[in-house]
Amino acid sequence: MPYPGFAARLLDVRQRIAEAAARGGQSKGVTIIAVTKTHGADAVRASWDAGVHDCGENKVQEAMGKMAGIDVPVRWHLVGHLQRNKVKQTGDFALIHSMDSARLADSLHEAGKARGRAVDVLMQLNVAGEESKGGYGPDDVLPEAERLMTLEGVRVRGVMTMAPFGAAEGVLRGVFGGARDVLTVLAAAGHPATELSMGMSDDYETAVEEGATMVRLGTVLFGERPA
Repeated sequence: MPYPGFAARLLDVRQRIAEAAARGGQSKGVTIIAVTKTHGADAVRASWDAGVHDCGENKVQEAMGKMAGIDVPVRWHLVGHLQRNKVKQTGDFALIHSMDSARLADSLHEAGKARGRAVDVLMQLNVAGEESKGGYGPDDVLPEAERLMTLEGVRVRGVMTMAPFGAAEGVLRGVFGGARDVLTVLAAAGHPATELSMGMSDDYETAVEEGATMVRLGTVLFGERPA
């Protein structure tokens, strides 16, 4: 078995998510996205066999290689930065978490029109204003939310954000709470925005307390990544 202990780690994660949801008074279900970047197709299979049917990849090309070697209907999520020149290759992803700019939104819109079906996306939000991360700033959200309503090639399903690595709990709650506020803005503008993708291996419990509906987990499920 390529990932011994996976089932036990997953059981522990599910229990922690349930407890965090109870603490936060959250009644929505939480989807675990197994982030399989840098792992092989066997990680995808281990996830599927354990009951996790959503897998996340950072790079389009790496994901496409794994898609070709998997014979089960995994729901693929692109959780890493998407270059505009790769947009046409994203047709097999169920959800793009990283729509981080108006220019990328326009490219995704054109791809959706060409395919004849809207691309499901999350607006990537940079709440903390980190220069090393992409994403919309909170002040950009309202005008962009209104503009996106005119782009029939994209369907904005919610928000994705990342907290600064190693941030104190107060910072985490500020970032995750800010994403929750933006979800409300998107919904008020008319988008079918219900998803909050936030929380990774080191902060997912706080994210769930703050309303996450999707958590992106790699190390806590698979162990340390290959070099």
